[in-house]
Amino acid sequence: MNVTFTVAAGGKLNGRLRVPGDKSISHRSIMLGSLAEGTTEVEGFLEGEDNLATLNAFRAMGVDISGPDNGRVTIQGAGLHGLKAPTEPLYLGNSGTSMRLLAGLMAAQAFDVEMSGDASLSKRPMRRVTEPLASMGAVLETDPDGTPPIHVKGGQPLKGVHYEMPVASAQVKSCMLLAGLYAEGETCVTEPAPTRDHTERMLRGFGYEVRSEGNRICLNGGGRLSACHIDVPGDISSATFFMVGAAISEGSDITLEHVGINPTRIGVINILKLMGADLSLENQREVGGEPVADIRVRGSKLKGIAIPEEQVPLAIDEFPALFVAAACAEGETVLTGARELRVKESDRIQVMADGLQILGVDAVPTEDGMVIRGGPIGSGRVESHGDHRIAMSFAMAALRAEGSITINDCANVNTSFPGFASLSREVGLGIEQTNG
Repeated sequence: MNVTFTVAAGGKLNGRLRVPGDKSISHRSIMLGSLAEGTTEVEGFLEGEDNLATLNAFRAMGVDISGPDNGRVTIQGAGLHGLKAPTEPLYLGNSGTSMRLLAGLMAAQAFDVEMSGDASLSKRPMRRVTEPLASMGAVLETDPDGTPPIHVKGGQPLKGVHYEMPVASAQVKSCMLLAGLYAEGETCVTEPAPTRDHTERMLRGFGYEVRSEGNRICLNGGGRLSACHIDVPGDISSATFFMVGAAISEGSDITLEHVGINPTRIGVINILKLMGADLSLENQREVGGEPVADIRVRGSKLKGIAIPEEQVPLAIDEFPALFVAAACAEGETVLTGARELRVKESDRIQVMADGLQILGVDAVPTEDGMVIRGGPIGSGRVESHGDHRIAMSFAMAALRAEGSITINDCANVNTSFPGFASLSREVGLGIEQTNG
């Protein structure tokens, strides 16, 4: 289905809202709940297409999963060695997280399996997981250019390795740790910069010992996972669109409730504060091992900055929206060290630069980032290239635009944020959705 957003110019965002559950934590709740012994109850599960792809994959491997029903999922764990061979390839849609994390788990199973995805996922690089898995003894094949589908040969004994990641990636780290659950001996991953640590936190929540020593994370194979209760906080990546929308529009005052503020994910908060955003964390607490807060943002005058490179891995999914903030800031914003953005659901550097230029913004893409000079935002029709974060970011840009903005190819917004348009309307965005 072809979905188009048309967003009226101007306005402001006001009110309180709770964004859908964290996508990363939702993925991991299904994976670890399926491998645990006992019944795992999940609340706040994100019912987006990516997470449902993970859920359906484990159903296809014989796991008894009830729901989702208003964010509630009940998983009858099969244990680490209880998965069954699926009768057909596991189709993972647009979800790179599903494919890369499952690669680690499938590498250790007794059965062969094939994993495939949609046209976008089929172009995304997988050698970053298949090569380190091969060093553990796994046998995986991809297309000649290292892209899906991935064919995994079962029955391969894995040995623990000490792997130094060349590029900071939570997906690669998680893949290796999940394979390490089955490996003989110790598996350690050393990361060049901090990345989201949901896998480590959740493994501990399921009773599995994980050791973190500086930038090195280690575990031993041969343990067991014990079922638990998981309350998924709101996804900071989804909250980001409203944080940016409120920050760039005068008179806005919005509070985003129960948002996860894991220290490996708060780059967007740090960067917006450096730009001068009026942003505060209220009601800070911990839920199920994850820090949570209510985030209040009011309209303010933003200024351009050189984004510190150490913040890049902590905000890698939030840059499309941050580019919009930069377009509304006074002066120049410079991003470097973000080459990873070129191999997301789209080439987010080029696609955002193209769209901003159509709207009259001075945006110059570079090999590993972008240079944006803030100024007026015009109107026009932009292409999201099927990338949910691109679509939602340009929707928020309309708050500062001189005319309406039309965004093509928005169906994939349902991968991470079902109900985005209706929730946005409730707090003041003039957005209309057309299904063609």
